[in-house]
Amino acid sequence: QVQLVESGGGLVQVGGSLRLSCATSGRTVSSTAMKWYRQAPGKQRELVATITGGGSTNYADSVKGRFTISRDNAKNTVYLQMNSLKPEDTAVYYCNADIFSNGLVNYWGQGTQVTVSS
Repeated sequence: QVQLVESGGGLVQVGGSLRLSCATSGRTVSSTAMKWYRQAPGKQRELVATITGGGSTNYADSVKGRFTISRDNAKNTVYLQMNSLKPEDTAVYYCNADIFSNGLVNYWGQGTQVTVSS
């Protein structure tokens, strides 16, 4: 059974940093594109960052220069380093991937809350 489990969220002050982790179990995802989304209250879920199996990255304009997505294939884990946090970064952050498991299946983690206080 494939599971994505996020951790690392919390309460931080404006300008602070957090590192989110997304650990995958049930499949090796070293060649899989992994994504971080976020959803703020009353807003649609938005794509924040993507990392391909080859390590190429892409970011939403709102987080460029502040967030960094990375992966540790030995740990089957993807990270989101978030620096210079702003109140508008407050959201539930989700890990997401299309993983081959009896066909290509889109998996979501349970989410981790990030709250940036001003």
